[in-house]
Amino acid sequence: MFRNIQLNGNIANAVKGCTEVVATTSTKAPFAGKSPKQVLPTKPIFLTNYNLQSTLLSKKALTPVTTTQVRLVHTDFKVPDYTAYRRDSVKNPSASNRDTFEKRNAFTYMVLGTAVTGTMFCAKAVVHKFVLSMAPAADVLALASIEVNLNEIPEGKNATIKWRGKPLFVRHRTSAEIQIEQNTSLSELRDPEDDSVRVQKPEWLVIIGVCTHLGCVPIANAGEWGGYYCPCHGSHYDAAGRIRKGPAPSNMEVPPYKFIDDNTLLVG
Repeated sequence: MFRNIQLNGNIANAVKGCTEVVATTSTKAPFAGKSPKQVLPTKPIFLTNYNLQSTLLSKKALTPVTTTQVRLVHTDFKVPDYTAYRRDSVKNPSASNRDTFEKRNAFTYMVLGTAVTGTMFCAKAVVHKFVLSMAPAADVLALASIEVNLNEIPEGKNATIKWRGKPLFVRHRTSAEIQIEQNTSLSELRDPEDDSVRVQKPEWLVIIGVCTHLGCVPIANAGEWGGYYCPCHGSHYDAAGRIRKGPAPSNMEVPPYKFIDDNTLLVG
């Protein structure tokens, strides 16, 4: 028990305060309760990955004060066996591989040669197909060469035949036309070319009937020189297909042709 004495302010300096401690006379009865049974922890069973990680050494344990060595490597690995993948000729450990070197290389070369040959045949087929795709169609090839019956073209007339999508002029010239064209001076021509160069036989003129100016089809037996006349821009050609007047820059083209016999002409 504590007891405090409080005095007025005017005599507080003259009086001493004191504190008395008095022990209590009451006593407490002793407690006689039963203590609980102490349970000891059991050792855990490590079955999961998380529990197994807790059994590993920590970084602190692996960093001792003194130099130590901790081996974390297994030495019980089984050496792989590649016997099933090896050739029978090299399975014998007591035999030298040089004895079967040529035989093994022969098999390798045979397999490699077969693969290369097959690849070359496939590449050839692909290239051949690609080249044929750029070739003219079958209907165009069928009209690439035509035969002309010369008996159907009278003297002094001009026949027009379709060849490779273009008009083909076959002219049966008279003796007077032949003489005029052969006697023409090359100095008079814009595109100098002798008559004997443009014809294989003097009486037959074979040319492509397309004006060399802008591609129009000239009219036969017309114009100032009696050969061909282009109505588009007024180009005049003679009986040999040579330009004589007008805007055309050159003579009409002569296609490849030959005479199979006296009465048959093959063009192309």
